[in-house]
Amino acid sequence: MKTSVNTLPIKILVSGPFGAGKTTFIRTLSQTEVVDTEALCTDGSIKPTTTVALDFGTIQTEEALIHLYGTPGQERFVYMWEVLCEGACGLILLVSGKHPGQFSQARKIHDFILSRLPLPFVVGVTHQDLPRVWRPPEVAGYFQLEEDQVLGLDARVAPSSWALLQRLLEKLCKS
Repeated sequence: MKTSVNTLPIKILVSGPFGAGKTTFIRTLSQTEVVDTEALCTDGSIKPTTTVALDFGTIQTEEALIHLYGTPGQERFVYMWEVLCEGACGLILLVSGKHPGQFSQARKIHDFILSRLPLPFVVGVTHQDLPRVWRPPEVAGYFQLEEDQVLGLDARVAPSSWALLQRLLEKLCKS
């Protein structure tokens, strides 16, 4: 995938339910300062802040400039999912292995995005550093996906996060 100066960046959506690790994933990989729209949670949630519009970071590889766009995880921000879909080349769907109760929300996000734009996608299962969480083969079974489409990761660790992005980039090269 060689690019020239005039080639458009590769736009990758990073989506998933609230608390799945989208902002952390983008912060871990971005080579530039991340633009985020974090606001304080006022509902006694599992974390102090939430994304209300988007997260944005960039990665320059030898082959391409990659733009990572993180979507809000809460359904009340569905209008932003629609806006952020425009021009996307691929989807990284993050789910938390410690919150299987959110898998149905992840399925809704997945179906919403792919019904508008049939994108190559991979699923990342976060919090794999913790004991007694759902592992990638279990999540693949839940979503009825091939096991190689689902990867475990710790979104705070660059090589772990990069492996998931690399898996998606491989799918993009094949499509």
